Amino acid sequence: MTTLGCALFATRWLQAPLYFGLVAAQGVYVYKFFNELWHLIHHVVSGQADETHVMLAVLKLVDVVMIANLLIMVIVGGYETFVSRIGLQGHRDQPEWLSHVNSNVLKVKLATAIVGISSVHLLQMFVDVHHTPRHDLLWGTVIHMAFIASAAILAYMSGPMAAHEARAHPVREPSGADAAAAPGAVSVPAQRDGGRALREEPGTGAEERIEAAGFPSRKVLETFDDGHLRAPGPEVLARLGKVGFVDRKANVVLLGGPGTGKTHLAVALGVRACQAGHRVLFATAAEWAARLAEAEAGGRLRQELARLDGYPVLVVDEVGYEPFEPGAARLLFRLVSHRYERASLIVTGNRPLGQWDEVFGDAATAAATVDRLAHHAEVVALEGDSYRTRRLEGAAVAGWVTR
Repeated sequence: MTTLGCALFATRWLQAPLYFGLVAAQGVYVYKFFNELWHLIHHVVSGQADETHVMLAVLKLVDVVMIANLLIMVIVGGYETFVSRIGLQGHRDQPEWLSHVNSNVLKVKLATAIVGISSVHLLQMFVDVHHTPRHDLLWGTVIHMAFIASAAILAYMSGPMAAHEARAHPVREPSGADAAAAPGAVSVPAQRDGGRALREEPGTGAEERIEAAGFPSRKVLETFDDGHLRAPGPEVLARLGKVGFVDRKANVVLLGGPGTGKTHLAVALGVRACQAGHRVLFATAAEWAARLAEAEAGGRLRQELARLDGYPVLVVDEVGYEPFEPGAARLLFRLVSHRYERASLIVTGNRPLGQWDEVFGDAATAAATVDRLAHHAEVVALEGDSYRTRRLEGAAVAGWVTR
């Protein structure tokens, strides 16, 4: 960046006092809430409150809480979007909406929050309809409908805007050991640098989460050709497709020979997780080892593992195709151990778990890794002929018939 650009970018810190001012406003609403609550309790205990009075007082409390929620959304989301990262990745209380917030999402969420607040105000008018002028009822309804219309328009516009952003990036050709395991795949962009996914920032919706995951190509369960598999059965794939393992913080381990569709299934499950609202990050086992080695060399390994907690699903592809160096095996153990019972892994490999000591080069490290990986995991063995081999055989038969 140029000096002028750096100076302009630094002016974002002028907004920081504004957000601390909103924190003070949050304190005002806390005081108002307990003040209203005290008056309600006093009137109820003294017998001065009827049912309508209690309902109106409770609606006031709800109104205060909803405005306070709106404030915290603006404070946290606005500061994170426009000023500086807060660094909540890995925090157990990190809000779900903060993982994919940006200015576009923030506008939609604020609009819907305003609609909710307006609904409470309108309900208060109708509860106390006998003491509310018709003029106030009419204009209250009109204003409420205007809020609903504006929120609907903002929500509608956010979809095309996200799609336009996704189309603005070039498409990368598929790669990987099983990237072509089935026909009908649609490619998505996933630029890489030194074995690490570049676009890891959250998007506004499923399509941007899919794009940011760094998949080598886009695969879906509907295009997976399971006709060549002797195992597993369709019910296993259907169960995995519900991605319930993400909520359980469990793992999925896909094992099988080359061309059986391991990467296709791993990517397809990752896509389903993105569509369910989860952030996903994809890389091969060698890429994960390189990424963690770089973080360790920079003294950032613990911070990197904590940052990855912001991704409920990590995909580790192609375990077993190349033996690990001792340092790489140790780092992959650290990754599996750190995410144990904390977040999900989808791992693909070409060898049974009992043979991973040959890949890790150390029986103790392999046993400890497998123990944590498979404890809460769906281990699926893909048994069947290679998709690529069957295609070659089909082409040879077709050539023989034409002759």
